[in-house]
Formats: sequence, structure tokens, C-alpha cells
Amino acid sequence: MKAVQTYGRKKTAVAVAHVKPGKGIVHVNGSPADLIHPVGLRMKVYEPLILLKNILSRERLDIRIRTSGGGGVSQVFAIRQALAKGIVAYFQKFVDEASKREVKQILLNYDRTLLVADPRRCEPKKFGGHSARARRQKSYR
Repeated sequence: MKAVQTYGRKKTAVAVAHVKPGKGIVHVNGSPADLIHPVGLRMKVYEPLILLKNILSRERLDIRIRTSGGGGVSQVFAIRQALAKGIVAYFQKFVDEASKREVKQILLNYDRTLLVADPRRCEPKKFGGHSARARRQKSYR
């Protein structure tokens, strides 16, 4: 069976994409991608598919994505990263290196976060202040 499995991350949200040949279906947590919430960010999930529309018309791929952790927005960004990385991995493993390089270049030219995870995290709060960096004001009188 031709299939690849990749993951995407955004803060604490993790998405795992399972890509295999099929009818061209995209499912997120068992339901169609048309039902993703928040609705305003639904297009963010479709970005990799829209960018690669003419390349994917030759290769019909079924993509099933499981996501957990984080909030709604973080999950959407993790989904789009898993989707893009899954397509690149499929082309690398089952098509050819030239088309994989072409797909990867299209995605990187559009947005680097489609393939590269963002390592930034929230800094933890320390003692002696209200937040991570702010300290209590010192008074001499």
C-alpha cells in the first residue's frame, strides 16, 4: 500500500496526516475539510491544495488528518503544515525527485511555515514579578 504519514505542529497543537492514492478526499478528524471551524481560517487549510492544484490533478490523493491539543487556530495551522508536508513526502517516496523539488519550491515560495515548524513558545513566569520579564518596582522612600 502506497501511504505516507507526516505531522504538523503549532504551539501545543499536533496534526498527523495520512496520505495515500485515492479519490482526492480530505478528511479532518473523520469529517470533510469543508466543516473546519473557525470558518474564517478554513481557507488556510486549503492553501497547499490550491497552490498545487494543477500538480495534484495528475495525482489523486486521499488525505486523512487527526489533530489534537492547542486551540482552534493552532489546530488549523498544524493541519495545513501536516497537509503540505504529507504531499511533499508522498511525492518524494512514490513519484520522483524532480516533481518533489517543484512541489517543495512552490510551497516555500508562498509561505515557509507550510513546511518548517515555528519553534517559538511562551516564556514561563518567574518569581518576583507579574510576568516573565516584568519585575516589581523598587522604592527607596
